[in-house]
Amino acid sequence: MSQESSISYAALILADAEQEITADKLTAITKAAGAEVDAVWADVFAKALEGKNLKELLFSFAASAPSGAAPAAGAAAAGGEAAAAEEETKEEEAAEESDEDMGFGLFD
Repeated sequence: MSQESSISYAALILADAEQEITADKLTAITKAAGAEVDAVWADVFAKALEGKNLKELLFSFAASAPSGAAPAAGAAAAGGEAAAAEEETKEEEAAEESDEDMGFGLFD
């Protein structure tokens, strides 16, 4: 497990227990779990979450995401790739037509 993941889980544990998220508490939880984490990660997470309610952040994020957003995003990406391929084909055809319009082509 990565150091960032270990600290993230420790922060979630503290938030669930309704405890203040501090670097010392994050370090204590990760050590108790047997994970080696650099102190800098505990400091970064503690400072980033200082004064914030992690549960509220997670719930507001989940509530703001439209249902089915991930499948829609995947479909949009697939549709975008198809549209890009179609556009490229049209550009190639337009380039071929412009050569013919000028009175010369590859095989003239």
